[in-house]
Amino acid sequence: MNAPRTPGTPGAPGTEERLREALETLAGGVHAAPDAYRAARGGWLRRERRRRLVLAALVTVVFVLAVLAGLWVLNQAPTERGAVFDDVHGGGRASVAAGPLAAET
Repeated sequence: MNAPRTPGTPGAPGTEERLREALETLAGGVHAAPDAYRAARGGWLRRERRRRLVLAALVTVVFVLAVLAGLWVLNQAPTERGAVFDDVHGGGRASVAAGPLAAET
């Protein structure tokens, strides 16, 4: 049942050591550029600045549109006097629109 492993099969004694040596040799031949991190960091910072600028512009546009919509809605209000300011019951009270001196006369 447990057949002896030959050196070429995975898990055989020495396979791990040979794999480690091969990877160390491969890693020893890889050299990063001297300014690779600085260049990558510059790219990250540029993208972050652009993202913040786009977000600020979007917030500004939404705010301006909300203000313009509010002003448009207020401008659509009827120009005649509303029921709050009318003396519809005839109770002899001065209307609010007449001013504060109207009640004294």
